[in-house]
Amino acid sequence: MRWKCICAYDGTEFDGWQRQLSGRAIQNVLELALSKVLDVHVLTHGSGRTDAGVHARGQCFHFDAEWIHPPSKLVRALHSILPKSIRINHIKQVSNDFHARHSAIGKRYTYKYYLGRANPIEERYVWACRDMPINFTSMQEAASRLVGTHNFSAYGASHGKNSDPNPVKNIYRLDLLKTGKKIVLTTEGSGYLYRMVRSFAGAIYSVGRGQLTPDQITEILSSKTRTNLIVTAPCSGLSLDKVFY
Repeated sequence: MRWKCICAYDGTEFDGWQRQLSGRAIQNVLELALSKVLDVHVLTHGSGRTDAGVHARGQCFHFDAEWIHPPSKLVRALHSILPKSIRINHIKQVSNDFHARHSAIGKRYTYKYYLGRANPIEERYVWACRDMPINFTSMQEAASRLVGTHNFSAYGASHGKNSDPNPVKNIYRLDLLKTGKKIVLTTEGSGYLYRMVRSFAGAIYSVGRGQLTPDQITEILSSKTRTNLIVTAPCSGLSLDKVFY
């Protein structure tokens, strides 16, 4: 029996999604809980990785195991073991040809900025930027330059042997909403390179600060080469919101 699960987590205290020798990755904790409840060694397969400190509202993973009770009972059993920073949103049985990563056709991420000192409740989930004037219109223009099907090598980062071999992605949404001191960047695309969304967030903020121009955003994209002009935004502001199938 194959099970598709949607989970949410506060990534602040974890070493990212992928299982680690430290045992402090989200995958480690989920597999330990599942193994205890199901009384068999369980391996999970995620839709993709999130870095240490990155959050999720809609991470998807699957696992194979026998479970004859309603899925809701499995959710309750897992919540009795899991830390409150990891919650299971939904579990359902799927066909054996479903794969959390290979079956995915797109993802949605959000990145949150706060202009100034965020309050202690929000601070874990935003990039608390310097409270200085920004050109929000220029930020929106910069974001629009990154929409479309492109080679995004300049906005990715090296990830060794696990690097995505295909740097061409289709980004069909990249927009910004500003409410007071809060800015939310939302992006949807066919896929993302390692640290690509955080690179988008850092580059777009640099445009708002006047350190880069929208034209430079396009020039860097066309160069297909990573440059130190691109700042990788902090992990705290990033969340994987949804995986599309």
